[in-house]
Amino acid sequence: MVSMKDISIACGVSVATVSKALNDHNDIGSETKKYIKKVADEMGYLPNSMAKALKTNRTYNIGVLFAEEAYSGLTHDYYAFVLDSFKNTVEERGYDITFINSAKARSERISYLEHCRSRGFDGIAIVCADFYSPEIMQLVRGNIPTVTLDHIFNNVSAVMSNNVQGMQDLLTYIYEKGHRRIAFIHGADSAVTQSRLSSFYRTAAQLGLEIPDEYISMAPYRDTTATYKETMRLLDLKERPTCIIYPDDFAAFGGINAIKERGLQLPKDISVAGYDGIRIARHIEPTLTSLAQNTQKLGQKAGEKLISLIEHPKTTLIERILVDGHVYEGNSVADLNA
Repeated sequence: MVSMKDISIACGVSVATVSKALNDHNDIGSETKKYIKKVADEMGYLPNSMAKALKTNRTYNIGVLFAEEAYSGLTHDYYAFVLDSFKNTVEERGYDITFINSAKARSERISYLEHCRSRGFDGIAIVCADFYSPEIMQLVRGNIPTVTLDHIFNNVSAVMSNNVQGMQDLLTYIYEKGHRRIAFIHGADSAVTQSRLSSFYRTAAQLGLEIPDEYISMAPYRDTTATYKETMRLLDLKERPTCIIYPDDFAAFGGINAIKERGLQLPKDISVAGYDGIRIARHIEPTLTSLAQNTQKLGQKAGEKLISLIEHPKTTLIERILVDGHVYEGNSVADLNA
């Protein structure tokens, strides 16, 4: 294993100078620092993580709690891309990530907080979980720097997709295409669902749209069976909607299957729109109109905020960070103005 002494001999400088260069101290010249780092890389030097942890009182390890209710795990497009961006952001700053083993915590009958403390995590990102459970409430009150995604707690920083603006933009886009009978199959109750549903009703009122009660229903996120059934119900209405908004792009596939089973054509006979902007929805025909969430920025902002909380706890503000998405127009919403 290459040591600092080996590097000092190769560079013709003292071990102290090598240490300062590798730890980015400011009392040596930038050219010297750059040269020493270059030689260290070429020699395959790896810092002693245990020594670094003792010196900084950090493990440089971040815990990620990801307990997705539908059990789709990292095959869930939205979370997969958010986590990939989060991972890249924290790794660039020298941190590793470890998924919090919820099954192990249950089997050993220890709480999430006890589990995180035993692993010595510098910080925690709660990406998906039952945010209302007592264990999660205990975790966010546990004095470990924490960031949540798409959920708000008092005294905890949250990074949120701007669901209010997103739904407003999506509904307005559909309205401007000439649609006046618009149904919304929303997801199961959550902070995200509440924001989207409230925004849907508020935007509809601003646009002068009447929304019959039978145009609003619920289907769990990513549940194609439930959206299939709800779509069939909407198609049976005496005055069926001209456009249906689904809780997410994946769930929209169930509705599309129902529409095709009825012998209807998209978007000629009825229009549909999703939410998320997943890639696979851009490879079907017609391509799915959707509110594309900025997963890259969501993950980046969550990583940056958590590292700031870890490294600058006294000066980092606890705040809610909103990240805007945009309407991906696709071809699944017909222009009724034509």
